[in-house]
Amino acid sequence: MSVSPESCPALVLNADFRPLSYYPLSVWPWQEAVKAVFLDRVNIVSQYDHVVRSPSFEMRLPSVISLKEFIPLTRRPAFTRFNVFLRDRFSCQYCSDGYPAPELTFDHVIPRSKGGRTTWENVVTACQSCNLLKGNRLPHQSRMYPRTRPVQPSTYQLQENGRAFPPNYLHQSWRDFLYWDTELDPN
Repeated sequence: MSVSPESCPALVLNADFRPLSYYPLSVWPWQEAVKAVFLDRVNIVSQYDHVVRSPSFEMRLPSVISLKEFIPLTRRPAFTRFNVFLRDRFSCQYCSDGYPAPELTFDHVIPRSKGGRTTWENVVTACQSCNLLKGNRLPHQSRMYPRTRPVQPSTYQLQENGRAFPPNYLHQSWRDFLYWDTELDPN
């Protein structure tokens, strides 16, 4: 069975051997990984069996690479709809049900019409039903209170939350680097 190079992305680890990000998972297309190897910006940690060739060279495609220089995580993540959903683990903060991102909204705990601001501390993830039910009312008026107090997360907290949502594609060589601190199955 022939494998296309396009189906061989490389997991990108920081210099400390932790993924640059979990959600979305830090992966590069094979071309970017090979280019980084030639520019001596990364170390090859693991390889696929798939080989790419040129007239004068051949190499196995990298499946896991680590950066040679450490990139520190930013302390303050960007305030985006996606990051709010990730902070709240893609669950409605009123009914606790989990949803895919397209089915979620965000809700101002204190509505903007009542002086609420669009900040980490006033916005929570809500399903469409709960958002409509709460409407333009304060929590005590609607008797709907967020399950957890909204706060600004650290980049580390978002990374940890992202680990709970594994990507669709996981090559076997990536597992040790993505879940190295989880308890091993004794069987």
